Amino acid sequence: MALASRVAVAMVALVAATASAQSGAKVAAVASTSTFDQLYQQGYETGRGIKTLTARVTETTTSSLLVRPLVARGTLAVQRPSQVALRFTDPEQRVVLIAGDKMTVSWPARKLQQVSNVASSQKRIQKYLASYNADELRSQFNIEHHDQSDRPGTYEFALIPKRTRIRDTVTRLDLWIGRSSFLLEAIRMTFTNGDTKTMVFEDVVVNPTLAPAAFSLDN
Repeated sequence: MALASRVAVAMVALVAATASAQSGAKVAAVASTSTFDQLYQQGYETGRGIKTLTARVTETTTSSLLVRPLVARGTLAVQRPSQVALRFTDPEQRVVLIAGDKMTVSWPARKLQQVSNVASSQKRIQKYLASYNADELRSQFNIEHHDQSDRPGTYEFALIPKRTRIRDTVTRLDLWIGRSSFLLEAIRMTFTNGDTKTMVFEDVVVNPTLAPAAFSLDN
């Protein structure tokens, strides 16, 4: 699967997950034994208050073609409903921008600048997460709630696609949501060939003021 396509899937999934992220005191009373459906409904309510978001990002890619995992670090800016800017600075400069249905990938070291249409992916993910309840999501994924999380202080869920069309791209999505912050802390995508991409989010700031230049390729 081409790099740009993988990034598109990752970013669209991230935007959707962020839109459902938990925040605020309203969900603080949710018990540690909460089911996915309870967290989903609370997230639907409180996530609507998230208009912008920034974070530090660490992206780890594993592949049979790599001798060791590839680790990249950068920053993320999100402005709902459909603007995302992911800027990596280490080990190489790389920018991924999503504006509406268009995704732009710029990777100067590899002489890559590519524009893709991600409308269909955007619509599918939004459809899964647009409802107050998780029924639509459950119709497309088997959802596993892990009592013991790989990341201390988080709820851990796995989404296993039911449809062949989805499994042709991603075979599994693992999500970690902070128990105290109720924000998305990490997401791992497992692709059909066994490769994985994990994104960890730190220093998350909800509803900061973002300048238009934050979503410019030249910034």
